[in-house]
Amino acid sequence: MSDAIKHECGIAMIRLRKPVQYYIDKYGTAAYAANRLYVLMQKQINRGQDGAGVANIKIGTDPGTRYISRYRSVEPSAVNFIFDKINKKYKKAKKIGGHDALSDAEWLKENIAFTGEVWLGHLRYGTHGENSIETCHPFLKQNNWRSRNLVMAGNFNMTNVEELFSKLVQLGQHPKEKTDTVTVMEKIGHFLDEENQRIFDKYKHQYSNEQITHVIENELDVARILRRSCRDFDGGYTMAGMIGNGSAFVVRDPSGIRPAYYYADDEVIVVASEKPAIKSAFNIDFKSIQEIKPGNALVINKDGSYAESEILPAREKKSCSFERIYFSRGTDPAIYQERKDLGKALIPQILKAIDFDLKNTVFSYIPNTAETAFLGMIEGLEDYLSAKRREVFLEGKPHMGELDELLNFRPRVEKLVSKDVKLRTFITNDDDRDTMVANVYDTTFEVVKPGVDTLVVIDDSIVRGTTLEKSILTTLDKLNPKRIIIVSSAPQIRFPDCYGIDMSRMKEFIAFRAALALLKERKMEDILDKIHESCLSHPNSYENFVKEVYSQFTDDEISSKIAEIVSSDNIKAEVQVIFQTVENLHKCIPNHIGDWYFTGNYPTTGGTRVVNKSFANFMEGKTVRAY
Repeated sequence: MSDAIKHECGIAMIRLRKPVQYYIDKYGTAAYAANRLYVLMQKQINRGQDGAGVANIKIGTDPGTRYISRYRSVEPSAVNFIFDKINKKYKKAKKIGGHDALSDAEWLKENIAFTGEVWLGHLRYGTHGENSIETCHPFLKQNNWRSRNLVMAGNFNMTNVEELFSKLVQLGQHPKEKTDTVTVMEKIGHFLDEENQRIFDKYKHQYSNEQITHVIENELDVARILRRSCRDFDGGYTMAGMIGNGSAFVVRDPSGIRPAYYYADDEVIVVASEKPAIKSAFNIDFKSIQEIKPGNALVINKDGSYAESEILPAREKKSCSFERIYFSRGTDPAIYQERKDLGKALIPQILKAIDFDLKNTVFSYIPNTAETAFLGMIEGLEDYLSAKRREVFLEGKPHMGELDELLNFRPRVEKLVSKDVKLRTFITNDDDRDTMVANVYDTTFEVVKPGVDTLVVIDDSIVRGTTLEKSILTTLDKLNPKRIIIVSSAPQIRFPDCYGIDMSRMKEFIAFRAALALLKERKMEDILDKIHESCLSHPNSYENFVKEVYSQFTDDEISSKIAEIVSSDNIKAEVQVIFQTVENLHKCIPNHIGDWYFTGNYPTTGGTRVVNKSFANFMEGKTVRAY
């Protein structure tokens, strides 16, 4: 994506189902789980580069032994930094315990941190707020009762933080922060405490307190805790947690907005945000990896047994289509094919835009994640040419030019745009900054016929249009093409996200700016006041009032205005912008139909409240996020 945006976090969990000694004996290392968690996190580094964290729990340790370990980091290479520190623990074991220490699981668990059976890793993209150690997951809620300790990490945003905060106050708590992370953890922690108390009260006349501790650890009903905790949550979430007794869970929102996958065999249970990470870490077939169902939780008990349990009734599945278009790794075979299909689906629009003049058209892509959609686009062009050849040779239809040319013609494909080294633009003044930004991308010269060729360049999506306006178009225009057609494999992004992506302010969207410009041109600005009034008078409405901004215009009208906005006076070539249709989006990605960015159809009521509040903030000149 040419526009840099921050987005969803990533989780990774490993539960060893056999004693640690088993892995030492079979795999020859005490770091079996640590090594695989490292791979899980590195393979998901695309999901979070602002920070990382790892926590580990040892099961069955004696009192007086530390059994929860955690490292977090905001270093530039946070994952490597953390695992370097963990590796030092193993080196320390060899130093203080001798060579044989690394082969003795019992000694390791008694003396060395990060040698337990339950592991939780997190990769953070901070969409809002500060970036510090304190904001990095996993978070830890401590207690002297082992089964009351809670470690949590997640990929989520809640739209109703104020409501959740109030619920905690009503429960008698005094939360230290009004953030979704704190409110979620404290709410789950509250019902974890109540579950402990329920079991304690049940057995207090049968066993001593010391005995009841073990009974509680074996009888904790984690699914019950989650059902009581999650019923008020409104948002997109995949939340992972470990309890001090060794139980663990991963719970997913009822609409399946945020992703979660798992694999289990007799040795391990592993969970991650993306399938390719699990495949790479454990060398298994994709078919063996399952998706946690929306509204369900994968619950892992202290004894290593596991089950997927319904926590909340599932709604219509609205898993995020942006996951498939851009965020997730394209090495997932399903995602790879979907991205190719998105590129192929644009062919009718592209052919119309270039007047079917393939001879004088050069095709390329904006590096690097759009490459797969580009491959699909080229496949689509090849299919079109094959159909044309069939018409001529098998059906005898007339054609232009020589037969040899028709037989041998191939689409003209070139690498036109390359991202150059990062330029230090912060030392320049405002006027000079645009010149510096324009040189972030470099181009390939002498492959375009000046004044004759049309350039068709595909991107994953266009959010703000800033890079397009300030850099890419300027770079391409240096080639002196007749026309530049920018193609987005995603539809127009019109509405803010509130479930984990940093797209929350209306005025940043190029599609919204285009609609505003059209309203102004046609003297229809009173519509904005009408929508603003509706947003203020019906703050809890389930209706997305902001849709009316776009309903006044066709998609093509907005696309044309976007082309005008991103074309500076210095651009000599004619500029056109083509967007994917929502209809084709759903055809290409039929199992992931979360499309609120494009349609304004939010899967939760909180999402609708957020978009209306976001518009009101825009009208009132407020730059704060709407949730």
